[in-house]
Amino acid sequence: MLLNVSRSSAKVKRMSLVDEHDAVLFDLDGTVWEGGTAIPHAAEAIQALNVPCLYITNNASRSAEEVSTMLQAAGVAANPSQVLTSAQAAVTLAAQHLRPGDPVLVLGASSFRQLVAEAGYSVVDSADQDPKVVLQGHSPETGWKELSEAALALQRGATYLASNLDTSLPMQRGLMVGNGSMVAAVTSATGVVPQSAGKPEPAMFLQAAQAVGAQRPLAVGDRLDTDIAGAVAAGIPALHVTTGVSGPLALIEAAKDQRPTYIAEDLRALAADAAQLRPGRQGGFSARVDGSDIILSGGEPNAGSIQALRTVLEVAWLMDAPPELVRPNS
Repeated sequence: MLLNVSRSSAKVKRMSLVDEHDAVLFDLDGTVWEGGTAIPHAAEAIQALNVPCLYITNNASRSAEEVSTMLQAAGVAANPSQVLTSAQAAVTLAAQHLRPGDPVLVLGASSFRQLVAEAGYSVVDSADQDPKVVLQGHSPETGWKELSEAALALQRGATYLASNLDTSLPMQRGLMVGNGSMVAAVTSATGVVPQSAGKPEPAMFLQAAQAVGAQRPLAVGDRLDTDIAGAVAAGIPALHVTTGVSGPLALIEAAKDQRPTYIAEDLRALAADAAQLRPGRQGGFSARVDGSDIILSGGEPNAGSIQALRTVLEVAWLMDAPPELVRPNS
């Protein structure tokens, strides 16, 4: 018996990236927006998704309600239950060190202080009030006085916890000072390094996936040492977009625990062929090792730089050390 298979039926349908997952866990700053303004193509890409979307942010300066309102203003439909902030994670972490009513010195936004109060603790402003824990999250209002009270409290035995350790914060004008840089000032003065509740710890990713019952979530972010490292630690595939902090050079030099599964220019990649988003030869490019360098050759007339980058990454991530140079040969 002859088997007649038409050309159309013989084609294998390629799955888009989002088709392979049952939820998407988005970073915000540098991934979805900059300073509250949507990054080009982000809102449209998110609105086109038909799986649960959650927003995991290391920025502790806003409440979940404020974040969801900002997302709506940026063109993304969201409610507070879809938002998980590092401030929320920090309060959960603090519970391991506190009893109801214990004093807590909070450096951060009013919404952070409110979370601590709602959890049943006493919010204080001075080391003289004998805080059991110092909780530090991002706030533009934090200055020398607040940092000094934290330093004094730590010298007197308080436990030091931070919402996150991001050294910079992507804004419309560029990279601003992040919570990690403010934490570094306290650490420099006291020698005390805080435990961090946010990314790159895996807890926020696992908590978000559990909230929607996701078995195959996808994490999306722009920063290798927080977004991607946290996803790797949680065992969750990650899409890295080059719209924020970590660019091509950082990807080429990335340690194993900071390497994303997929690489793209922006969130339009969620609808793209998943196989093409992985590191590997594409766009007519080829890459090879030459001593401590990588030689990039070829390239089709309509090929793009992101295809060249994925081609290079396949080779770079097999090397014992990052290449000194990536040299074009065409």
